[in-house]
Formats: sequence, structure tokens, C-alpha cells
Amino acid sequence: MPSEIEFFELFKKAAHNAIEGCLALKQMLEDYTEPAQKARQIKDIEHVGDGITHDIVRKLNQTFITPLDREDIHDLASALDDILDVVEELADRFVVFKVDRPTETAIQLANILYQATVSVGAGIDQLGLKNPNVTDHCVQVNSLENEADRVMRHAISALFEDEKDPIAVIKWKEIYETFEEGTDRCEDVANVLERIAMKHH
Repeated sequence: MPSEIEFFELFKKAAHNAIEGCLALKQMLEDYTEPAQKARQIKDIEHVGDGITHDIVRKLNQTFITPLDREDIHDLASALDDILDVVEELADRFVVFKVDRPTETAIQLANILYQATVSVGAGIDQLGLKNPNVTDHCVQVNSLENEADRVMRHAISALFEDEKDPIAVIKWKEIYETFEEGTDRCEDVANVLERIAMKHH
């Protein structure tokens, strides 16, 4: 397989693995049974992601002429990897914090994060096409990141107002902020995609 196609295929694999991880987290919260087992499955998906990132870096080191700038390939691989790191961290938080059941806000944020990752995947799928259109997908990611930010701020404000248990405040504040960090990582991927699109326009 020509190295050009191989890079794009690896990026697609990484993006779709990230989508799988986000979907698993969303499903874990929607059907909150055996969270420890579901968190382990998410950890397995994250390990697969690490493997794909290593493959991209190895390919980068072995390839003389790359289809995109080396820096962009490295940044894109690492930004995609970061999404799954946050997803794994979130699943872990629910187990370590011994959360009895997720709040409506947590379920809502998991859904926003999943949608943002789907948009990231759609943008990555454009790489290597003759006339790639990543802009629409990047705009979608940005608007989902803004929505996550708004939901998180509102939820944290309500926590400080309504929640009497200080431990619960600490737990949920950290979980909500980590969700928002996940959409930030999706935005990082969108920024790299826009940079690539501008160079190859």
C-alpha cells in the first residue's frame, strides 16, 4: 500500500477507535450497571488507540516523503490519542469515586463528547480525498465544545448552590470539568485538521 494511503487509513482507524471509546462511555452512563467491567472495556479500547498511535509514529519514522507535514501527522496522532485518554480517565473516575448513578448532566455531557468525536471522525474521513471538506465538521466540533462548556458551567454553578455534601461537590466538579476537557481535545483535532486543509487547499 502506498505510504500516503496507509497514513490516512491509520488516522481513520484511530478516529473510529476514539468514537468507539466515546460510545462505550455514553452507553456505560445510560445503562449504569457493572461500571467497573465497562470501565475495563474502555481501557481496552484505549490500549488499541495507543497501538494505532505507535503505528503512526513508527510509519512516520520510516517514511521519507510523507503525504502531510511531519509536524501535522505527529500533532494529529497525538491529539486523537488525547481524546481517548480523557475518555478512559472519565470511566475510571466513576469507578474510583464510587458513583451510585450518573447525573442527567453527566449523561448529557457524555452525549456531547460522543457527537464531537463523531464529527472529528467525519473530518478525518475527508483526509486524502481530492476536494476534502473538513470545515463543516470542524465548525460542528467547535459548536459542540461551546455547548459542553455552557452545560459544565451551569452544572457547576448549580452544584455550589444546591449540593450540601462537600465531597459530592468535589467529585462532580471534577467529572464535569473532565468531560469539558474531552471536548477541548476534540477541538484540538479540529484545529490540526483546519491547519492541514489550509496548507493543502
